[in-house]
Amino acid sequence: MEVTDIGNKEEGKVWHRKPTPGKGVLVTVVRTAQQAKTVRFLHVAFDTTGDTFLAGDHHGNIYVFDISRNRFRLVQKTGQACTALAFSLRRTTEFLVALADNTIKCFDKDTKQLVSWMRGHEGAVSSISVHSSGRYAISTSLDTAQLWDLDTFQRKRKLNIKQSVGIQRVFFLPLSNTILSCFSDDSIFAWESDTLFCKYQLPVPDCGPKISYKAFAVTRDGKSLAAGGRSNLLHLWCLDSRQLVRVIQMPTQVRTVRQLEFLPDSFDGGASQTLGVLSQDGMMRFINIHTCKLLFHMGSHDNAITTVAVSPNGRHVAAIMDNGSINVYSVQSLTQELNKPPPSQVAVVSGGDADQELSNLKVKVRSEVVQRPAKSSGRRTQVKILRPPAGSTAEDKENELPAGLNKKRLVALLKAFGEYPAKYRMFVWRSLLCLPENHASYSSLTDKGLHSAYLTLHDKYPIKSHKLQRGLQRVLSALAHWAAIFGEVEYLPLIAFPFVKLFQNNPMLCFEVVATVIVNWCQHWFEYFPNPPLNILSMAENVLAHHDKELLQHLVDCGITSQLYVWPLLETLFSEVLTRDEWLRVFDSIFSNHPSFLLMACVAYIICCREPLLLCSQKQDFEYFFHHRNNLDVTAMIKEAYRLMGSTPADIHPRTMLSDFTPLTKDQYPVFNQYPEFIVEYQSREREKIRLQEMEYLRERQEVSALRADFVRRQAEEEACYAQQELLQKAEEQRRNILAQEEEKLTQQRAKLAAMKRELKVKEIQLLDATRSRFFKNQQDLKASQIQELEQEISRKMDLRERETAAAVQDLEVRQMELEAQRKRLEQVRRMLNYQSHSHSNTDFGKGNFLSLHTHTQALEESLAEACQLGLESDWQREVAERLQQVDAEQERKRERLAELHRRTLYLSNLFSCVLLFFFLSVSLDRGRAQLDSSERELLKEIRELRQKLAARAKEGSSASSQSVHTLPSVSQ
Repeated sequence: MEVTDIGNKEEGKVWHRKPTPGKGVLVTVVRTAQQAKTVRFLHVAFDTTGDTFLAGDHHGNIYVFDISRNRFRLVQKTGQACTALAFSLRRTTEFLVALADNTIKCFDKDTKQLVSWMRGHEGAVSSISVHSSGRYAISTSLDTAQLWDLDTFQRKRKLNIKQSVGIQRVFFLPLSNTILSCFSDDSIFAWESDTLFCKYQLPVPDCGPKISYKAFAVTRDGKSLAAGGRSNLLHLWCLDSRQLVRVIQMPTQVRTVRQLEFLPDSFDGGASQTLGVLSQDGMMRFINIHTCKLLFHMGSHDNAITTVAVSPNGRHVAAIMDNGSINVYSVQSLTQELNKPPPSQVAVVSGGDADQELSNLKVKVRSEVVQRPAKSSGRRTQVKILRPPAGSTAEDKENELPAGLNKKRLVALLKAFGEYPAKYRMFVWRSLLCLPENHASYSSLTDKGLHSAYLTLHDKYPIKSHKLQRGLQRVLSALAHWAAIFGEVEYLPLIAFPFVKLFQNNPMLCFEVVATVIVNWCQHWFEYFPNPPLNILSMAENVLAHHDKELLQHLVDCGITSQLYVWPLLETLFSEVLTRDEWLRVFDSIFSNHPSFLLMACVAYIICCREPLLLCSQKQDFEYFFHHRNNLDVTAMIKEAYRLMGSTPADIHPRTMLSDFTPLTKDQYPVFNQYPEFIVEYQSREREKIRLQEMEYLRERQEVSALRADFVRRQAEEEACYAQQELLQKAEEQRRNILAQEEEKLTQQRAKLAAMKRELKVKEIQLLDATRSRFFKNQQDLKASQIQELEQEISRKMDLRERETAAAVQDLEVRQMELEAQRKRLEQVRRMLNYQSHSHSNTDFGKGNFLSLHTHTQALEESLAEACQLGLESDWQREVAERLQQVDAEQERKRERLAELHRRTLYLSNLFSCVLLFFFLSVSLDRGRAQLDSSERELLKEIRELRQKLAARAKEGSSASSQSVHTLPSVSQ
């Protein structure tokens, strides 16, 4: 294993020494930067040819590796790590790279120019799927998937989902416009890419452990889907039937499946059988999905694989290892089965007659070197190129087949190994039969649609697989359009079915193989139509009579003819009595020899089964024997057939009666008329007549059936109507009985209700009387309390008047005392004046003046005292009178107010009685005593509130009256 360090080189050789054949790893590519630090590679992607792949490293460098030319080249420096690559665009020089900034860029590897820059993802792009046409691409992140048009680099569609359900992967199915979307809840949907119409959904398996799909792979024909995840189980889905066809359990070392990749094969028609499974241990195991056999593996625990890319041609696998390097594997070197060389490149010589036949055989090998498994010495064996002599004979030219094969050498290989390699069998058959692959002629036959003779094929020949049913119907219809007799031959489906099953993925090749078999190996079969080919059966019987007379005599003694022991083998082409592998081995020899070998094979089968046949004596035993599988050595049967071919006399040898192999013409299929046309035409006319009669009969029967169905429907409707009427009558009677019972119950309930009403009425009257009595008593108490309050107010005011009168009297007494004091002072003044007058004036004039002055003063004092007394009394009397008038007026207003309150109280009492009566009359009698009690409590509550309002209003009135009394002016003022 050579290790190539590309370092900082921009181009160079992938390997400096050509890899040794037989080694799995061709080369290991690493990249070291400064200070011997390894730069890890992250992703790889192959182009459509499979010889070139892209690789992106952690620093954002994108390299192109060309394996066929042994060159690598740096094509872009993005400056950031890539998250996905795609290299299968329609313009082969362009590629897509998803970067860490959630964008996608398109570059040209030759010009190194940026072609387009696509934005729109909010998360890292995990995968890019390109349509088989290279025009569209789907980019997938965890939360969304986007469909891009690579011609305009515009986004066409966007798929958004809920955050609770993440996207695992969205990708195109090969060779179709279908998009497959896989989600984290294991749901898988198929969408039409143009309209995004949901075509179907794969059912989520409801039994067994949950796998949690993480990895997916689809075969090249887009018919099978493999899915794996957090388990060692793989689910294999058939996308045509949309069913889970198989669950494959990987070894116990596998706990999680990281990646799945189908390994393409050139001769499998796109239905890949080898699946690569990359698990958590870093090993990728390749298994056969049909046999579940482990073929080979890559990687190891010490050198683990993180991701891989498989070339479309299936020759190479590029794997990114755990250490960041890239290992390029050669698939042919990994398994001996895939390492087998083509048959045309190997010549094996056996002893005996074969040595004599191959003594003059010239081995022709292509210019390539045949690779053999490596020997212990490490040397490799090369086969030299042998050139045929310049003058080749006509026989050699006849043996030359397409694709450089030679029929004689193929027959020699067949005799040596007993069969052709399974991998190249179809290729060899196509060469031996010289199939023209005339697409135009085949299309002209298929364009005519299904033949009327095979419209109801599934009724007579039911097949479990709908795909095989449709394929058989299509091939038989094309044969019927090619020759009219093939619409009348009843055993034609038995002849065609094994080839339809073998070539189910290529209907054109299937048709040409069946047509070639009919033209060459079914010669003279239709001359006695519609009877079996008695001439062919006679040939086989003559050969059996020559080689085993005892067995033939036993068959004759038992009344068994060739129609019973030869014709079942011919009309089914051994498909009923041989297994698939045995049938393939037999037809390897049939297609490699003269058409008469088929009859010899029938006779050889009978001779090899002579022991059980000699033990049979009943006809049904023989019939069962030739329609079921038996214990037979196919190798011995084939050898017996070859012996019969060489030891049968010429006069009875079928070779003298059958022409040599004639291939189909290239430009147009030949006309097939080796049958009695008048019988076929007559049968065709009769069949058409019968078909028309049958159609008429079916139409009439359909009409009768419709009439009968109508009659039955009407009869059923009448019976149903009668039954319904009876049921309705019974139901009516039941309803009447129920109604009578309900009426009786209602009468009883009404009686109970009347009794309850009477009881409630009495209770209501009693309650009303009690309530009215309590109300009147409350009113009387309220009036008594109001009168008492008024009396107390009057008493209080009278006390207040008496206190004010006493205060006024006291004021008068004080005034009198003051006047008395003033009088005394005046008396003293008068005395002083008298004294002065006696002491200073002795004249009469002085006495007269003094006397007059004294008299005047005394009169003045008296008048002053009287005036004061009168003024005080009048003022007091006037003030007392005014206050008495005010008290009387206030008492009159209170009496009027009490009368008004009495009237209002009577009105409210009457109103309350009416409301109470209306309330009791409105209460539903069906609510019972509980509701009445609650209503009574509410009513009492309202009465209390009303009382409180009345008391408040009375209190306000009394306070207003007392305030008016208190505002009277005091007598002292």
